[in-house]
Amino acid sequence: MNIERIDLNLLVYLDVLLRERNVTRAASYLGITQPAMSNGLRRLRELFDDALLVRTSEGMTPTERALELQPVVRSVLAAVERAVQPKKAFDPAQSTRVFRIMASDYAESTLVPAVLARLQHEAPAVALDIMTPSDVSYLNVEQGKVDMVINRFDSMPQSFHQTTVWQDGFSCLLSVDNPLLRGFSLESYLQAQHVWVSKTGMGVGVGVDPSAVQDLGWVDEALARLGRKRRITVFTRHYQVAVLLARQPHLVVTVPSKLALLMRDDPRVAIEQPPFEIPPFELKMAWSPLLQRNPGHQWLRRLITEVARGIDEQNPV
Repeated sequence: MNIERIDLNLLVYLDVLLRERNVTRAASYLGITQPAMSNGLRRLRELFDDALLVRTSEGMTPTERALELQPVVRSVLAAVERAVQPKKAFDPAQSTRVFRIMASDYAESTLVPAVLARLQHEAPAVALDIMTPSDVSYLNVEQGKVDMVINRFDSMPQSFHQTTVWQDGFSCLLSVDNPLLRGFSLESYLQAQHVWVSKTGMGVGVGVDPSAVQDLGWVDEALARLGRKRRITVFTRHYQVAVLLARQPHLVVTVPSKLALLMRDDPRVAIEQPPFEIPPFELKMAWSPLLQRNPGHQWLRRLITEVARGIDEQNPV
């Protein structure tokens, strides 16, 4: 194949077509007409001598050749974007940039307030658009539409850059009127009614199956290793709701320790160590390779890392 035959726009078309798997949606994303996109697909088929996308009962399905090309095309386009990106320095004091960050409300409650305090001093005109895990897909991050995601993740696309924000353990929150406080043990813990709270990863969640212990997370997996199981009466995806429910005299709420410490000045709530061992977890920050060398993005990543280190030193696991 003669390299001079390759139109870079065609690689952009192919990248979007393989993501969207729909000519109409791909055309809309690129802001071109459907006939123009169809013509682009025809030229791509000629260029690679392959159908690339085939209409099946499930819609437009990529061929084996197309699946081989997808990571290569993505890598080429990322390299081009890095090459043409302006190298001018980022001035936080003058910037009016809006950074879009997906964060669970655990990260939002424990990390974001301190980040905002730093921004007020160093970048007063910078704004944060905080999005929930249900607002964002991995594709949004890959395309750089979302600057970064901060959450607990069971898995992450290999192409993403990531770093550990901090490690956190678990604490139990109970009402000071909860009779369990007089003898908090594994047996009394298991006799109590519990609030389950979790929102890992990204995307829209589904209902919880209480019998599927392997899907309930760290706390219930730790109990399962002991051959025990707690009685969960409330399932929520909002950590702030969970800690407020700890004021109920009949409930026990087991949450990350840095979140539990936000309630230490509440006279209605007591903080206790779990009466069994729960392994710590990692809070991660991840971002698209498209933003790896962006000066403003690099600055914000450094700032968040520094803020997180300060919080971790004040409240170690």
